[in-house]
Amino acid sequence: MDSVDLQALRSARDWVSAGRRVVMATVIHTWGSAPRPIGALTAIRDDGLVVGSVSGGCIEDDMILQVRERKLVGDRPATTKYGVTAEEAKRFGLPCGGTIELVLEPLTKESGLDELLARVERHELVMRRLDMETGRVTIGPAKWSDQLAFDDGTLVTVHGPRWRLLIIGAGQLSEYLAQMAQALDYQITVCDPREEYADTWDVPGVELKRGMPDDIVTEMNLDGHSAVITLTHDPKLDDMALLEALKSPAFYVGAIGSKKNNDARRKRLAEFDLSQQEIARLHGPVGLKIGSKTPPEIAVAILAEMTAIRNGVKVPDFMEPEKATAAGCIT
Repeated sequence: MDSVDLQALRSARDWVSAGRRVVMATVIHTWGSAPRPIGALTAIRDDGLVVGSVSGGCIEDDMILQVRERKLVGDRPATTKYGVTAEEAKRFGLPCGGTIELVLEPLTKESGLDELLARVERHELVMRRLDMETGRVTIGPAKWSDQLAFDDGTLVTVHGPRWRLLIIGAGQLSEYLAQMAQALDYQITVCDPREEYADTWDVPGVELKRGMPDDIVTEMNLDGHSAVITLTHDPKLDDMALLEALKSPAFYVGAIGSKKNNDARRKRLAEFDLSQQEIARLHGPVGLKIGSKTPPEIAVAILAEMTAIRNGVKVPDFMEPEKATAAGCIT
């Protein structure tokens, strides 16, 4: 499952290859309440077909009309703003006071989309530089710390998986979690040394490792853009991964199981070389308390909590009826 922006890039590449005229818009600045973040993309074909979003649908209708009439942008990249005045914000349906600035780029076969997407498919982090005067594009490697940058003369964008997720266990829940996480720009690795699970794993775009969980955690050299979720229900596997993951800079470490099981898990972890501060980082039961019972619901709960934490949002303590399911297990 591709992210929204990756879908836009793939469609743009295919349209250009088919000889269609395509304009790509990239959000470079926002002021006030903006519905889409900086870096968001949309691609609009000459007949008005659109993929992606730069405003949640607020200004796309106007852009589609201008593309059809060949008025949005000429042969070279340009910038434009929407929602500068209160009247315009109301006209385009932008949130109160919201303003969006975009780079508009007419795409060609020299726009580098083939190389860009080939690298992204290899799980590379890629930097794309667009010369605003000439329209020339260069593609190169990027670092985790790189961000979108625009200085009027050059637009620099970063593409590829900016976040990593290691899932311990190749069961059914892991399949749903991996597929959903791909849409959130995670590079997914699944670890399971058990042949009965690993041999049947079949999720495109996800790397499967059959080594022991603690070795895989160490090998991945986790950083602040990494998350680890243990889903096997087998302490011999889950605890091995947690012992290493909780000592790492990973922004999220979670474990499946009931509150009772996770309390017991914390006691086991305390018998090793983990501090109380490290053990306190464990999210267990994993995920938001939304009454999840089915694997897809549990995956949603896990990703919702991960998203809140990576965005710096304080997670509320959702209330549940007594004996409800917390991340798939009866409490």
